[in-house]
Amino acid sequence: LLGAAAGSCTMSMAEDAEWLRWVTKQFGNIAGDDKEIDMEEFKTALQVKESFFAERFFTLFDTDGSGTISLEELLKALSLLVHGNEMDKLRFLFQVYDVDGKMTKRLICNFLTKALICKAACGSIDPDELRVVLGWCLRESAIALPEERLADLTLALFEAADKDRSGSITFEELKEELEGFPEVMENLTISAASWLKPPLPPARSCRPRHLTWDYWHNHRGKLACLGGYTGLNLLLFALGALWHASLGGWVAVARGCGQCLNFNCALLAVLMLRRCLTWLRATPIAKVLPLDQHVVFHQLVGYVVLVLAAIHTGAHVANFSRMARQDGCHGLAEYLLRARPGVGGLGGTASQTGLALQALLATMLAFSSPCVRRSGHFEVFYWTHLSYIFIWTLLILHGPHFWKWFVVPGCLFVMEKVLGLAWQRAGGLRIVEVNLLPSKVTHLVIERPQFFRYKPGDYIYLNIPAIASYEWHPFTISSAPEQQETFWLHIRSLGQWTNKLYEYFQQPELPNLELKPLSRSLRKKRCQHWAQVGEDWAQVLCYIDGPYGTPTRQIFTSEHAVLIGAGIGITPFASILQSIMYRQRKQSCPSCRYSWSPTPRLLWPFQVDFIWINRDQKHFEWFISLLTKLEMEQAEQEPEGRFLEMHMYMTSALSKNDMKAIGLQMALDLLATKEQRDSITGLRTRTQPGRPDWNKVFGKVAEEKRGKVHVFFCGSPALAKVVRVHCERFGFRFFKENF
Repeated sequence: LLGAAAGSCTMSMAEDAEWLRWVTKQFGNIAGDDKEIDMEEFKTALQVKESFFAERFFTLFDTDGSGTISLEELLKALSLLVHGNEMDKLRFLFQVYDVDGKMTKRLICNFLTKALICKAACGSIDPDELRVVLGWCLRESAIALPEERLADLTLALFEAADKDRSGSITFEELKEELEGFPEVMENLTISAASWLKPPLPPARSCRPRHLTWDYWHNHRGKLACLGGYTGLNLLLFALGALWHASLGGWVAVARGCGQCLNFNCALLAVLMLRRCLTWLRATPIAKVLPLDQHVVFHQLVGYVVLVLAAIHTGAHVANFSRMARQDGCHGLAEYLLRARPGVGGLGGTASQTGLALQALLATMLAFSSPCVRRSGHFEVFYWTHLSYIFIWTLLILHGPHFWKWFVVPGCLFVMEKVLGLAWQRAGGLRIVEVNLLPSKVTHLVIERPQFFRYKPGDYIYLNIPAIASYEWHPFTISSAPEQQETFWLHIRSLGQWTNKLYEYFQQPELPNLELKPLSRSLRKKRCQHWAQVGEDWAQVLCYIDGPYGTPTRQIFTSEHAVLIGAGIGITPFASILQSIMYRQRKQSCPSCRYSWSPTPRLLWPFQVDFIWINRDQKHFEWFISLLTKLEMEQAEQEPEGRFLEMHMYMTSALSKNDMKAIGLQMALDLLATKEQRDSITGLRTRTQPGRPDWNKVFGKVAEEKRGKVHVFFCGSPALAKVVRVHCERFGFRFFKENF
């Protein structure tokens, strides 16, 4: 019901009647037979987390004090909030904050009749009222702060707004203070009714994104590869079909598909040569081929193989059926199930190996679907995928020419597997330290092998026999390569294996268990502890395979890099930021005190914008110490040497255009300016409420004109699509981490 107001702010007067009819209908659905809305029904309609603001709104709308809201009262309130001017909406905000209700009932009727101008001064907001409202604002935004910080916020806002030092805030004083926050006043002029419900999503363009010039321009490399891949398959099909056209139509189709299968089955192996692909990232080929999309292409080729195999098998079955009818002595089953010389394959077993291949391919595809891999049954995906050994063996027996296509990628594949086994045979690595972080994140500190070399943002495959003997899972390395003795992994508990890992180190019988808080600055905030495993548990061994490269390797060739991490997606960027910090750290001569940077300034990006988006406050604790060090080192640099700008977003916090958060966000801004420290994270960077406005974020990046912009993203697929679309609009190159 109340959401109608959000969409009505752009209505013309001619649409008002239709809108009022819609509101009346919705009111009838909620109110029922009594034609009145009580407090509980109002709370349900408002959908707020806490009841405080629902009660304040209800009090303001209930002008006759009857304890219920009639349709007439609701329409008057919504009409004023939608069509009222800036002053009307500001007065409504003032009434919400005037908790004690002095003059409220008399002022409400005047407010709804727009006669509040001369009587607004009768009401006032004292410090206790402001503290109560800010406390509820914190709860509504899911922000946990100790009482002393709430007192600091109250004092900061009250001292700024109480211009005459009278001990209370009048309407005029609140108005004057709000004028110092242009973005708040701008949101007030848009629609105060949108406070009641988030605005409607923007209308989508009727033109598909894949048909826009921006899409084709930004994906020209991938589209060129797809075009070349399609053209090569068509060429191979045509050559195979024409070569065997004299044997009949069905045979021509089967042989054409067979020729394509030779190529595609070999290509499947090429696309999973991780070590070769990592090496290719450091060559000019990386600028031409979309190496970052190798997993997507692997999946695409897998589907193509299944379709081609089905057509290939169907064409042969149709041909055998024709031959069986002509022969009259042998049935179709005999052609399919018995080896016949001259049919093809080793010893005439083409039919039998073909059927076996079709069954293996269908099984592999069925258990490779996301619903299987992400539903806690990874081992099913893993073991069925190992059937590629049998598939390649059967292909060599089935097709006389497949070995020619497979010999080079097959040898490379075997070499990569041998190297992986060599790493495993070299012995397990000790897990030196384990920290259990908020939101079920396991931080592993693993001893670093002597010849283990990796780049910032690389990932490894991890196996811990104590969790599962045969399962290997990919995780991004979250520490810098410059850290010599150990490397870090931050693992979010999202599946069966990762949950087992967290629970394994959470066992109550852990010896020498020592609880440590995150940092001294957060010790007073909450009783959140880490479990640090004692020395006796340092005997837990793990095995690694890697490292393997990722798109983030290109960050050091960027002129302006934008790093966007959502939740635990910060892990590759944590490694990158630490590496930059090590490279920028100056060294000094003990004799002459001359200082220099070990890495020339031009070897890292000219500008880095780091954006971290988290759902709630506790997620920032994962890497808060690292970000604090980065800020401190940036502060010590000369202005021209500062390259990093950090942007923090907390999506559960109400945005500045929500009336329930206007006072809180003003107080947080004032206190952050006063203390040079954010109250939510303790960083100098102010944590922004809500989600990023990507048009504004990327618009600001484009205006800076620091060079070619590369955007690196790691997070949820849904958010990746949103960021990708905006990158296409601004002409930025987009890179997405797969792990």
